[in-house]
Amino acid sequence: MLDPTFAFITGAALFAGFVDAIAGGGGLITIPAMLIGGIDPFTALGTNKLQGLFGSGSASIAYASKGHVDLRRLLPVALLSGLGAVGGALGAMVLPVEVLEGLLPYLLVAVALYFAVKPGLSDRDAERRVSPRLFALTVVPLIGAYDGLFGPGTGSFFMLAFVTLAGHGVLKATAHTKLLNFASNIGGFSVFAVSGVIDWRLGLAMGGAQFLGARLGAMLAMRLGVRLIRPLLVTVCLCLAAKLLLA
Repeated sequence: MLDPTFAFITGAALFAGFVDAIAGGGGLITIPAMLIGGIDPFTALGTNKLQGLFGSGSASIAYASKGHVDLRRLLPVALLSGLGAVGGALGAMVLPVEVLEGLLPYLLVAVALYFAVKPGLSDRDAERRVSPRLFALTVVPLIGAYDGLFGPGTGSFFMLAFVTLAGHGVLKATAHTKLLNFASNIGGFSVFAVSGVIDWRLGLAMGGAQFLGARLGAMLAMRLGVRLIRPLLVTVCLCLAAKLLLA
């Protein structure tokens, strides 16, 4: 007989994969679900990195298979995201994160407001504001390091950077975000795996659910584009900010 708590957490991962593939913020769903299920916070963070690999990997494959991501060109950039996450995860062991916890809700509200009120957002590319090299060497590893150090909202920050600095259309930004988030998940996961704080049975079950949910979410995002991504991104950012402020 299936453990009800196990089934609840796995079901939460399915829904999280769907949401995360479109707008990010899957951790808003999976980490509270694990904490409600009695998983200690440190194990929940490590297990979340494991299961998140499946969701971000599934979404990346889905977007790449439809031509929204040039994997060969973007892989070096993804490597920088992963290396940044390794550094961030190592820093998390010695650096206080209270400042990030205090600033993050307001940053997420700012992201939500940008996507809510910015006129002219579409799936068409716009003018690039920074060079690809500068973007890859500065913005990408910084956001990757944030993912390793703290995590919530990483996808939203990648989305904002791709739209405002790289000039990507919303759908293209979403597709590129998932690949770089996949890479940062690998970097953070590697540190947690070495530390031995991952519930492998639960994490792999959640990963399977994440994979399916992310595939469904990516398919719907590619079908509806900015009409779906924009409102869901705004909603996810505001929900995550509210959760952090009320915690």
